[in-house]
Amino acid sequence: MLPECLSAEGEQRCRRLLAGATARYRARPAAAAVLVPLCLVRGAPALLYTLRSSRLAGRHKGDVSFPGGKCDSTDQDVVHTALRETLEEVGLAVPEQQVWGILHPVSDQQKATVVPVLASVGPLDPQSLRPNLEEVDEVFALPLAHLLQAQNQGYTHFCQRGHFRYTLPVFLHGPHRIWGLTAVITEFTLQLLAPGTYQPRLAGFQVPRS
Repeated sequence: MLPECLSAEGEQRCRRLLAGATARYRARPAAAAVLVPLCLVRGAPALLYTLRSSRLAGRHKGDVSFPGGKCDSTDQDVVHTALRETLEEVGLAVPEQQVWGILHPVSDQQKATVVPVLASVGPLDPQSLRPNLEEVDEVFALPLAHLLQAQNQGYTHFCQRGHFRYTLPVFLHGPHRIWGLTAVITEFTLQLLAPGTYQPRLAGFQVPRS
């Protein structure tokens, strides 16, 4: 399904739509960057995720995420942060020329900016990867066809002290629930890759149409 998103024409369309954000955010300081790896698993387009180690400190341990982490002072920019962290976390070396561009940054509850970097990593067997077990419990891929099915999409309303605060998307029925910032970045990615198929209900960032 959706093989066109991995075609040369699909890549050029995405690169063109992301060019503005890439120029705007690439060299801008950020707290962290993640790689959104678009891959081909058994012939089907998919996104690659990690399950953060349950042994990590902090409230995000055991959560689904994209490979990535904190920006280092030695990183050239957020693209290099995402590529470096991906190699360190899952052992996947992604050449810079396979990066399509930068999606709209997101912020966590502490207002720290996280920059998503989209790259096509080609045919991939997630089971062949050797993740750093100090940081990652599991690496898995979800086909775009799964993520685009309405029955696998949901939304969670977050409240604080009994009052509604905000709503975020959730993706269900895979090996693990995808929620939080990872779900928001997934929604941005689907909106970019499948504009005629995915209709986001989350108010906020809209992918440019031209």
